[in-house]
Amino acid sequence: MFAAGLIGKAAGLVGSGLVGAAAYDGVKRVVRSGAVRGAAVTVTSWGLRGARAAETGAERARLATADIVSEARAKIGEEAPVPGAAHVHDHDH
Repeated sequence: MFAAGLIGKAAGLVGSGLVGAAAYDGVKRVVRSGAVRGAAVTVTSWGLRGARAAETGAERARLATADIVSEARAKIGEEAPVPGAAHVHDHDH
């Protein structure tokens, strides 16, 4: 009885070891093939495209906001400051 239990446990350990070794060899094969690197490059290119699209959208929003502010200043008779000029308060609060 004791020997049968011991043989059963040993067979289980050998089986799990073989499965682990096969999985390890499979992972090594995939890494060597360059598939992981190719996938990483593809995902990174998608990320760069998304970032550029977001930057373009943000720039459009910034320009639209600047146009609205400029038009509002013109409507109340205030001159828009020259881009890059220092902001000076010339009125009382």
